[in-house]
Amino acid sequence: MNALVINCSPVKNGATAEIVKIICSNLEKKYAVKNICIDDYKYDFCKGCRSCHATAKCIIQNDDIQKIISEFEKAEIIICVSPSYWADVPGQFKSFIDRCTPWCNTHEPHAKLSGEKKGYSVALRTGPNMKECERIIGTIEHFYGHMEIKSAAHLGLCSIENKNDLLPKVEEINIFCKQI
Repeated sequence: MNALVINCSPVKNGATAEIVKIICSNLEKKYAVKNICIDDYKYDFCKGCRSCHATAKCIIQNDDIQKIISEFEKAEIIICVSPSYWADVPGQFKSFIDRCTPWCNTHEPHAKLSGEKKGYSVALRTGPNMKECERIIGTIEHFYGHMEIKSAAHLGLCSIENKNDLLPKVEEINIFCKQI
């Protein structure tokens, strides 16, 4: 089976990236793992034209959205790891979600990912309030639902300012990975 782990942060070497490494290390024992950073891809914002509601295709064709979607296609397991940017996912990841409207199951016709897929969510934030993590997880799980990816489990991690703050959380991440 294939697992896709997504660093939803534009920071390629921060705490979110470190969590991605820990998850990948755990999953490589059971799955073929691919990890990507959302910031490695270039794509335009959704234009809000709704033409994809009639065609199941986006009018914007010359960017990297299809590259990311092809990674989703290959995976049976998808894990999104997102930091908090003003109590929600980073704008780069939100822009990706917006561009997934052609695959959204709220209109017909819509494009569809092949096969059954399970989605897992990990949220982290600098403050101590778990509600903010729950909001981020809610955004990711809402996205999964419209993409017909079954939400399977989630993890919220508070008080993470930098990589060093992860040390006491590694075992919690390892335990979470056993569910995948």
